[in-house]
Amino acid sequence: MQKLLITGASGFLGWYLCQIAQAEWEVYGTYHRHSVKPGVPLAASPIHWMPIDLTDLDALKALFATVRPNAVIHAAAMSRPNDCQDDPVRSYQVNVVASCNIADLCEAAKIPCVFTSSELVFDGTNAPYREGDPVSPINLYGEQKVAAELGMLDRCSQMLVCRMPLMFGNVPHADSFLQPFIQRLQSGERLKVFVDEFRTPVSGEDAARGILQLMDKVRGRIHLGGKERMSRYKFGQHLVAALHLPETMLQPCRQADVPMSAPRAADVSLDSSLAFSLGYSPALVKDALVQLLGGS
Repeated sequence: MQKLLITGASGFLGWYLCQIAQAEWEVYGTYHRHSVKPGVPLAASPIHWMPIDLTDLDALKALFATVRPNAVIHAAAMSRPNDCQDDPVRSYQVNVVASCNIADLCEAAKIPCVFTSSELVFDGTNAPYREGDPVSPINLYGEQKVAAELGMLDRCSQMLVCRMPLMFGNVPHADSFLQPFIQRLQSGERLKVFVDEFRTPVSGEDAARGILQLMDKVRGRIHLGGKERMSRYKFGQHLVAALHLPETMLQPCRQADVPMSAPRAADVSLDSSLAFSLGYSPALVKDALVQLLGGS
């Protein structure tokens, strides 16, 4: 069985990638600050766990020499825009420098590399966005993703950049916006949701399946958004319906009502027609939430 190295394997998307990839790969997963907690099913799975600081180039070289992977999915990142805005030096090392180093090592090994980029490479003024549309990030996280895309594509001839949308799911040990939303709603607290922010959300499971499905089919850039453009408020409507709660639990608000370190784009919906034509078929948000929450 060939070896697949997944960076950020204990994170949200990385966890789903590990779960699904095991069927066809011997999976090696890296983690740094966020290891898998005892008792979480992944900890008992046949994942080879590799602790590493990806900004340490010598450690990165040693990792590749030890694992000798046949392919790499680079999913590790400082992915919270506010954190990147507040710590530009550290986030640049993680999001750009480490990414380019990984691309160099993949090229040296003559192996494919997949990079999980973001819809936030766009400014939100001309959606839906196709792969060839000009990038125009409005926050530091988006700028770093653009720099990483360009650097990795320049360095690795077998490079696939997957621009990911807003993702939701249930990973016990990893960050996701969904769980705090559910906790607030179930505690009786009204949930503030934007009416003026639009995305093409997809479940983490479907996103991971899409990456693994397409990693051998395409090179360059591809968008893996969901099939529906919707506001955060519309997503909230689907969520309360899946939880059998009244819509009055939602409190509509606007981006300007919530102060944040990083600017937020209004509409970074992705046109994922290319991926759809290649077999990527994520579930509708309503159906994915019902399945995820088990009718609770």
